[in-house]
Parts: sequence; C-alpha cells; structure tokens
Amino acid sequence: MKELDPLLHSQLRLAVMSVLMNLAEADFVYLREKTGATAGNLSVQLDKLAAAGYIEVEKGFVGKKTRTVCRVTAAGRKAFEEYVQTLRGYLNL
Repeated sequence: MKELDPLLHSQLRLAVMSVLMNLAEADFVYLREKTGATAGNLSVQLDKLAAAGYIEVEKGFVGKKTRTVCRVTAAGRKAFEEYVQTLRGYLNL
C-alpha cells in the first residue's frame, strides 16, 4: 500500500491544507483562527508547505498592516487528493 505523504501527515499542515482546499485563498489570521495554532507554529508550517510547492504565500500590506495570503498550488491540490485517496485505501472506503 502507498505511504501517506509525511509532509501532509502533520496535524497542523493537514488542517491548513484542508482549509485551503475549499477556498481560493486565505489570510494568515483566518488560518490561525481556523486551526487554533500559535502564530509562530503556523508560520513555520506554512514555510514548509511553501518550500514543498504545495502552497504559495504572498506577503503584502493593507494600509500599514502586513497581510499574508496563502493559496493551494496545483501540486498541492494533487498531493492532498493523493493523500486522501491513500487514506481511503487504509480505511477500505
């Protein structure tokens, strides 16, 4: 049986990807609220997902405040769908 993607198998990274799969984009504050993560931990996990090419992170400003927006890439969408399929295989669904 195929192995589960270790990058997506992390609870927080899986939660981030699950949220992003249903949205065109989400900002950092929204992701922090939805996942219940600390800002520092979320930042580290977003960097890991971005380094793998699963998400793209865009940093900018709204007025004087910084705003970080995340989007799933095609590679991230494919990896997530394969992860779900593999998990279904383990569960015999």
